[in-house]
Amino acid sequence: MKICCITSFRIPSKAANSIQVMKVGQALSQLGHEVLMYAPGNVHTPWKELAALYGLSLPFEVNWLPDYPQLKRYDFAVNAVQQAVRRKAEMIYTWLPQAGLMALLGGFPVVLEIHDRPTGRLGAWLLRRMIQWRGEKRFVVITRALERALREEFSLPLKADEVVIAPNGVDLERFQQLPKPEEARRLLNLPQGLTAVYSGHLYAGRGMDLLLGLAKRFPQIYFVWVGGQPDAVESYREVITVRGLTNITLTGFIENQRLPLYQAAGEILLMPYEWQIAGSGGGNSADICSPMKMFEYLACGRAILTSDLPVLHEVLNETNAVFCPPQDIDGWSAALSNLVNDPLRIELLGKNARETARRYTWLARQEKILAGFPPGGKGRV
Repeated sequence: MKICCITSFRIPSKAANSIQVMKVGQALSQLGHEVLMYAPGNVHTPWKELAALYGLSLPFEVNWLPDYPQLKRYDFAVNAVQQAVRRKAEMIYTWLPQAGLMALLGGFPVVLEIHDRPTGRLGAWLLRRMIQWRGEKRFVVITRALERALREEFSLPLKADEVVIAPNGVDLERFQQLPKPEEARRLLNLPQGLTAVYSGHLYAGRGMDLLLGLAKRFPQIYFVWVGGQPDAVESYREVITVRGLTNITLTGFIENQRLPLYQAAGEILLMPYEWQIAGSGGGNSADICSPMKMFEYLACGRAILTSDLPVLHEVLNETNAVFCPPQDIDGWSAALSNLVNDPLRIELLGKNARETARRYTWLARQEKILAGFPPGGKGRV
């Protein structure tokens, strides 16, 4: 099936939503579909660069269309749907509600991914119109918590047979042959010794102050922070220097294809989310999120130490992670101390994590999303 994917996210970009879009494109290609990806912008990045940045192995077509900020991507949505008509696409797969509604009006079967609460003056209206409009459509919601929010906070009349709950995923094959932590540290020229790794951006709500506190309380543990925008990395390096902490290494941004090795360098992987989590565009996703790093951590087969946010229990449990009260340095210290002193538990948590990851591959996710869609059409897998 020829699938036109329409995203409002910039490509290339270091933002998690951009990575998610490209992982979906690759998984659709792996299922044998012809993928035409359309993104806003005036760039033409070679596939080799995209593959390195996003950790991709199977190429698919990526196109860029101009957009004007004052038009709120409506111009881009119209242009992209027109391209789908011109290219004789059989289905539109999008993250952009205005593109989804226009595609429905044009008679396309539509899959719309929803990762957050609707925003702006027309956000909820667009979703409501899509739900009410006739036509073949499927809404992909990343967590059950987000589906509840859409129904209860926005009174959106989602039909059960048009909704698929599909958390984010992981390229499991990229984590199959990872070295032991000691070897990974040697390959990356990192200090040897028990290591705890955090990967991701350094935005507000990610728990960086808590990690600073842990580094001070546990000088015998090395902490590796993987990722972050240059200005944020430099700012935290100054803080670390002022506080005299010598057991924290900041790597800065790491391309997705190299990320598994850095995560593998830790015996313990950290997710110190706060009660308020900001993304690249701000907002708060703490109650409805599906972090991609959670699935990468699981695939690494390491012990996971995480904030106890209710939404994370949709994937994690006491057999594959240790839960800590958010923003509670004493609670985190106690949990980390107990884990450090119990190497058998570290090993068991890692084994269970790897088993859990097998259920959350990008490929399995896209199979679930497209199963039986469009009804009676080529979307059936």
